[in-house]
Amino acid sequence: GEPSLRKDLDEIIATVAAVPGIRKVAITTNGTLLPRRLPGWHRAGLTALNVSMDSLQRERFHTITGHDRLPEIQQGLALAQALGLPAIKLNAVLLRGLNDDELPQWMDYLRDRPFSVRFIELMRTGDNEAYFQRHHLRADVVIEQLLATGWHERPRAADAGPAREFVHPEHRGSIGIIAPYSRDFCKGCNRLRVTAKGDLRLCLFGEFGVPLRPLLQRDEDHDALLARITTQLGLKAAGHGLHQGQTGLTPHLASIGG
Repeated sequence: GEPSLRKDLDEIIATVAAVPGIRKVAITTNGTLLPRRLPGWHRAGLTALNVSMDSLQRERFHTITGHDRLPEIQQGLALAQALGLPAIKLNAVLLRGLNDDELPQWMDYLRDRPFSVRFIELMRTGDNEAYFQRHHLRADVVIEQLLATGWHERPRAADAGPAREFVHPEHRGSIGIIAPYSRDFCKGCNRLRVTAKGDLRLCLFGEFGVPLRPLLQRDEDHDALLARITTQLGLKAAGHGLHQGQTGLTPHLASIGG
């Protein structure tokens, strides 16, 4: 769901930030409430922000998302920069015929902004086959354009996420490419997810979930919880079945969250 709708999000952030050993607290949001709520999150200890922004053009943004809220999001991003938030990422799903010609505009946008824009390949889920066939664009197309205009790939850190990061000496911002259909995409995966119902998912497109909720009720179950998670890590599959049209348990991404 959308975390900014929780009235107690400030308290949740503060509680997490106070845990010994926690160095980074991030949320993923649609960004529409940033102008109102970001200062409180920042005071509570938020250090990183991920914002969904599929287009820099207001009419296109409205077409893709169904809401005309791009001005509020851009206002919120300017506020995040003014507050000095250490990490600001923007997520844009690549959509053939809808936003696939905007790369030059994104490059210009990143010239003076220290943001990281993540272009994400549209993924097939249980209910979007027709949309996927109509709008899927291979990320290789964007990578070729980046290399042709002087961007180069940053060496991958050992603890890096799923994105291949590209930088340019004349731009403060960077561009990440998340390409789940590329070769060896799953090889370095270090992601786990827990659904709102308390199920551990080893993969967005896995065939099963592991119930953690029964072990989240009492402090005395901490060791059992750790053992269950550790055991499941050893069962994490080497790859997904997206190339074969296998989308697993996920009917759509909103059913599992970010």
